[in-house]
Amino acid sequence: LLASPSLWERIPQVLSPDAVERLLHGPQVGERFYLRDRALLETLYATGCRASEVVGLRQEDLHLDAAFLRCIGKGSKQRVVPLGKPAIAALRAYLGDARPALLKTEDSPWVFVSRGGRKIAREMLWVIVKKYVRRLGLNGKVSPHTLRHSFATHLLSGGADLRTVQELLG
Repeated sequence: LLASPSLWERIPQVLSPDAVERLLHGPQVGERFYLRDRALLETLYATGCRASEVVGLRQEDLHLDAAFLRCIGKGSKQRVVPLGKPAIAALRAYLGDARPALLKTEDSPWVFVSRGGRKIAREMLWVIVKKYVRRLGLNGKVSPHTLRHSFATHLLSGGADLRTVQELLG
């Protein structure tokens, strides 16, 4: 006969467009993983994909000439997500220059690889995002998921249809 207390609903944190722009330009030329980190951040924000979807991207999922990628989300559901010009440019630079150097002599189906040439771990993606958040002095609670929420919020505030944004997010 007793009612349970109402639970708090956490409102997801969203970065301003200016803060996102600063974060995307956080990796600096000359840093060891500059191209990889820049491509990771651009892909996270440009697609609104989950961290696990981005680290799970395979070479065959990228269609840069057609400006889209295919990702596999929760429940093994596939969806097609468009890519913008900055993300395509960052991915091309990474795939052309940095990725072959990280792989050395091995071959890997994964788009984003660690310094040892293996698939980058989801936890490592968090570390990378946190590194640039700290460097820029942004709120410490920013995570890869914050970029997903920022992607959706910025699309909606720019006039995108809610149903379309839901489809993009899967």
